[in-house]
Amino acid sequence: MRHLFLFRGKPVLSQARSPDAAALAALHAASFHRAWSESEFAALLAERNVVAHRASIGRTPAGFILSRIAAGEAEILSVAVAAARRGKGIGRELLNLHLRQLAGLGVRAVFLEVAEDNWPARALYRRAGFRDVGRREGYYGAGKGVAALILRRDLM
Repeated sequence: MRHLFLFRGKPVLSQARSPDAAALAALHAASFHRAWSESEFAALLAERNVVAHRASIGRTPAGFILSRIAAGEAEILSVAVAAARRGKGIGRELLNLHLRQLAGLGVRAVFLEVAEDNWPARALYRRAGFRDVGRREGYYGAGKGVAALILRRDLM
């Protein structure tokens, strides 16, 4: 019966580890123009100051979130959800779990960058309590000139 529950699409959230590098790289490649390689993910996941979570449905990777902690602050480096699973709350669940763990590790503030035209991500971050603190004009896209918004959320 448990297998039927997983098959129906309820994501299981857990820590991401080095063996997950290939799956995270594949999700990243399907989500971003400049994909990070499996070796880049393996190196990040091996760092002691990197926190990463993944969502899986059965044995299928459905999403991840990855951040780096330094001096009591964290930067969310990347968030991705499989295209077929977007809009189903997986990003929100990953973000909530991730923020709770960061707070538990003593992180006082979390930062991230998001493309100005990425409306679904911006809505997710706003609902999670992030606010604009900066802007980088023309940061994303060769010739596209999309601004990066720098967002912050205080945890303590």
